[in-house]
Parts: sequence; C-alpha cells; structure tokens
Amino acid sequence: MAFIPDMLDMCIMDILQQDARTTNKEIAAKLGKSVTAIFERVKRLEAEGYILGYIAVLNRNKLGSALVAYTSVTLEMHGHERLMAFEQSMDGFSEVLECYKMSGQFDYLLRIVVPDMEAYDAFYSNKLSKLDNIRKIRSLFVLSESKHDKGLHLKTDFINKIEHRTK
Repeated sequence: MAFIPDMLDMCIMDILQQDARTTNKEIAAKLGKSVTAIFERVKRLEAEGYILGYIAVLNRNKLGSALVAYTSVTLEMHGHERLMAFEQSMDGFSEVLECYKMSGQFDYLLRIVVPDMEAYDAFYSNKLSKLDNIRKIRSLFVLSESKHDKGLHLKTDFINKIEHRTK
C-alpha cells in the first residue's frame, strides 16, 4: 500500500521547509508529540522520498553570482537520444542551476546564475551555443527579485498559527 502523508507529516515538512536545522525535539514540542514519534515520521518521509535532502540557502549576491538569466532553448531534432544528450550537457554546466523540459514555444527553460554579463557571454559563447542540435537560444535577465519562495505551500497553515500564538 502506498504511503500518503497525513496532516502531522505535512506539519513536520512545513516546519523543516522553514528551517531544516529544526531539531526533532523542537518539532515535537511545537506539535505536542514525542521526540521518538517525530524521529520515526521524519525517517519515513525521507525513505518514501517526500524529503529529498537538506540545504542551506545561500546569498548569491554576497557570493558573487549576481546575474540570473532565464534562457529558453529550442532544439533542431527531438529524438530521445538527442533530448538525453542535451540534458546530460546541462548536468555538466555548473552555471545551469535548473533545467526544465517544456511544452509550447521552446523545448527547455534554463535558470543560469553567473557573476556578471561577461561571465554569461563566456558561458553562452563557449558552452551553450557550441552544443550541436541547437536551433534557437533566447535569454531574459532578472533585473530585481520581489519574491522567491523556497518551499512548497502545504496548506497546513501551521507556521502562521505558531507565529500567531507567540505574539
């Protein structure tokens, strides 16, 4: 039988999305459960593939990666081997943080993060445009960022309730 997370599991994931360093003890206290119960649920969520990993969200501007480009790529040919070859190429480019196969006007959408326009030009000229099977490349550059959610909205409303109680 397939595992389906219940509301308690959703609350656990909601808490961990907000701060992955939250301990099982802290989660247990917030949810009124035992540390062992929370530990077991977190392990099951990991084993079932609901929690894929834990990361620190870094400030790209402070680390010298200020330019973000969304680049659409249209391929000449669309056979399985050609699509896989393109995706494998993207895996090898550290500048490409996300690669999505799309429907519609183009085949792939890339999120590219580099220090500046000069670095983007070098990536474009020396890597991306040199791939075979490329028909068209179009790039849009981010001027400013007004919203950047880091997690999914699980509709638990848990975080809002906790913040409301502590005020």
